[in-house]
Amino acid sequence: MFKVSLAEGIGTFILVFFGVGSAVLMGPHVGHLGIALAFGLSIVAAAYGLGAISGAHLNPAVSLGALVAGKLNIRGFLLYVVSQLIGAVIGALVVWLIASGRADYDVATHGLGQNGWGDGYGDGYGMVAAFVFEIVATFLFVTVILGATHAAAPIGFAGLAIGLTLAGIHLVGISVTGVSVNPARSIGPALFVGGQALSQLWLFIVAPALGAVMAGILYRAELTRADARP
Repeated sequence: MFKVSLAEGIGTFILVFFGVGSAVLMGPHVGHLGIALAFGLSIVAAAYGLGAISGAHLNPAVSLGALVAGKLNIRGFLLYVVSQLIGAVIGALVVWLIASGRADYDVATHGLGQNGWGDGYGDGYGMVAAFVFEIVATFLFVTVILGATHAAAPIGFAGLAIGLTLAGIHLVGISVTGVSVNPARSIGPALFVGGQALSQLWLFIVAPALGAVMAGILYRAELTRADARP
C-alpha cells in the first residue's frame, strides 16, 4: 500500500505543480489555453507514469466516484484521499516558494491559483453558477474516467482521454471558478492564500463530491443493467 500512497501523492503533486504552477508563474504568458493544456498534460503524464501502480486518481472526487461505483473499498478510499491531500499541499507549497522568488509577488495580492467565485474573481460568476459548473464538470470528468478505465474500453488510451477531458473542462470553466473538480487541488492553494479562498473552499469540496457520487451511481447502474442482459 505504500507504493500506492506514494504514487497518488506524487501524481497529485504533478497535477498541482503543472496546473497551478502554470497559472501562477506563466498565466499572463500562456493564457487560459496554456493553463488548460498544463492541467490536461499533467494528467496524461501521471496516468501513463503512475497509473499502473495506483490507477492515478489524483483527486478525492475520482476516488469517491470509484468507491460508489464499487471499484474501491473504504480503506483504499481513505488512503487515496490522504495521499492526494498531502501531494496537493506540497505541490502548492513548491509553487508558492518559486513564486515568492519574484520581487513583486505577494500571495494575498496575486493569489496562488486558488478557486473561487464572485466579485473580484474571474468574470464574477455567482455562487449558484459556480456550484452548478463544479457539479456538472465533475460528473462528466468522473464519468469519462470510469468509462475509459473499464475493462472493455480500448487499451492504452485512458490517460489521453482523461487528460483531454480535463483540458476541455478548463477551457469552459476557468473564468467561472478557476476549475476545481478536485478538492485536493483546491485545498492545497487555499491553505496558503487564506481569507476568501478558505471561506469559499466548502463549495469545491461539496460540489465535486456530489458530481462524483452521481457519476459513480450511473456507472454502477449501467454495470448492473449490462449484467442483467441475456
